Amino acid sequence: MSERNGGDLVVESLAALGATTVFGLPGQHALGAFDALRRSKLEYVGLRVENNAGFAADGYARVTGGAAPLLVSTGPGALMTLAALQESAAASAPVVAIGSQVPVAGLGGGRHGYLHELADQKASFRDIVKSVHTVRTASQIPSALAAAWESALTAPYGPVWVEIPQDVLLAPVTVPPVGELSAEPRPLPPRAELVAEAAALLSRAERPVVLAGGGVVRAGAEAELRTLAERLDAPVACTFGGKGAFPWEHPLSLRSWLEDRHTTGFLEDADVLLVVGSGLGELSSNYHTFRPRGRVIQVEADLGKLESNHPALGIHADARLALGAIAAAVGERRDPAAPAAVAALLERVRERIDGQDLGLEQGVLAAVRDALPEDAPSFWDMTILAYWAWSAWPGPMHSAQGAGGLGYGFPAALGAAAADRTRPVLAVSGDGGAMYSIAELATARQYGLPVTWLIVDDGGYGILREYMTDAFGEATGTELARPDFVALAGAFGVPAVRTGPERLRDDLADALAAPGPSVVVLPAHLRMFAPTHLGRPGAARPRPRPPVPQGETFRCALS
Repeated sequence: MSERNGGDLVVESLAALGATTVFGLPGQHALGAFDALRRSKLEYVGLRVENNAGFAADGYARVTGGAAPLLVSTGPGALMTLAALQESAAASAPVVAIGSQVPVAGLGGGRHGYLHELADQKASFRDIVKSVHTVRTASQIPSALAAAWESALTAPYGPVWVEIPQDVLLAPVTVPPVGELSAEPRPLPPRAELVAEAAALLSRAERPVVLAGGGVVRAGAEAELRTLAERLDAPVACTFGGKGAFPWEHPLSLRSWLEDRHTTGFLEDADVLLVVGSGLGELSSNYHTFRPRGRVIQVEADLGKLESNHPALGIHADARLALGAIAAAVGERRDPAAPAAVAALLERVRERIDGQDLGLEQGVLAAVRDALPEDAPSFWDMTILAYWAWSAWPGPMHSAQGAGGLGYGFPAALGAAAADRTRPVLAVSGDGGAMYSIAELATARQYGLPVTWLIVDDGGYGILREYMTDAFGEATGTELARPDFVALAGAFGVPAVRTGPERLRDDLADALAAPGPSVVVLPAHLRMFAPTHLGRPGAARPRPRPPVPQGETFRCALS
């Protein structure tokens, strides 16, 4: 075909909106759009499973801060993206998912018997994405994509769904190529009277504390947060999604030990607690055991999260705009005792962890931290080492803790690597989670993406093994047969090495320094530190694991 069609309008619109990379997987009803990609300057990165393509788009969106296009087909292909889009929704990642549809005649549940036909495909997405956009004619394509793009990038960020019928994608068009499209995200400033009230409460507070969530990072509000904290001498804790919002080694940094009763108590004791970019959900509230005794101020771009868990002075606003306005309005406050109170809390946390015989776990995390270049992003699956990283990793990290699905780490890292091929990217999975995305080793090899995949192999779903053993005395359905990951990676043409705790730092550093993809396999049985939300602040129950080789020396991950 030499003539342009609806698919060309799709790729021209994406380019006009600023897209440079498209993730996806072709299917029969979407072929018009995929053929148009061939005639465009957009880079296409094709994954092997639609869910992984969604995770890759999510990873790209997180590291760039921009919208990431995802292109898939109808029915099974579309539905396979739902778990990935749920994670993007929970983590406010702006993914613009574009799915094909059956021909226009089949829309509306007419049951014409088309391949992949669903009575109402978009209904499956409405509970997950921010907005749904259905196209019925080619002329609607540019405006629909611009509206979707704007929706995805308006605070709170999030995924959107656009669906275009097969015959619309294939229909010839005679309109000129798309030149410019306007899709300006709407600003979300705070109301002046709420800023004044928040500033007054914080200026008068005797024990102000700040809890910074992922909204701070997404808004790029790190500088505003630091300015406010230092003006108030207010300690700052970061949620797991908000890691990197505040300097880890700052004397006011409470770090991220939120699954710890000492930290929960410190937050509860604040007479004014400023929560920014967090809904105080399950993980951020130590599994809803948090009971604030003072006033709460909550700044949140997601209207549905305001006061959803605790009464507060709710400020519906972008975190950067709100923090900047509050910092400009507060009176300067000095509290020489604040750094000492922070240090005392962190020492209590350290003593609790050190009393549980968890040197292996702390050493493994420290080895990963030492091996990873400072500016290299990391993506973590739902695995025990990631659960440790939520609390103990000192800087930014990306994980699937929003929706909690398996298989996120490696494909999301591939998406981040596609955004910037000049620096390495780390992915961390357990052996169970790795099997969700093992096919993407072919993607990594095909595109030469510089992702090093650390697979911690403990023979099963390790965290579920711990949960079930704690709750029922033994685990069911958690033990897994798995492949030789080193040999399997080699079959894909990806270099791989099997390592041990004492060699992990060097083996991982070597893999990260090499060009292209690589795999590092660590056979290890790791344990979690004991929870405190269950009323069991003591040591964790011992569990069998291979002994740590003698002579190992590890730097504590808490340091």
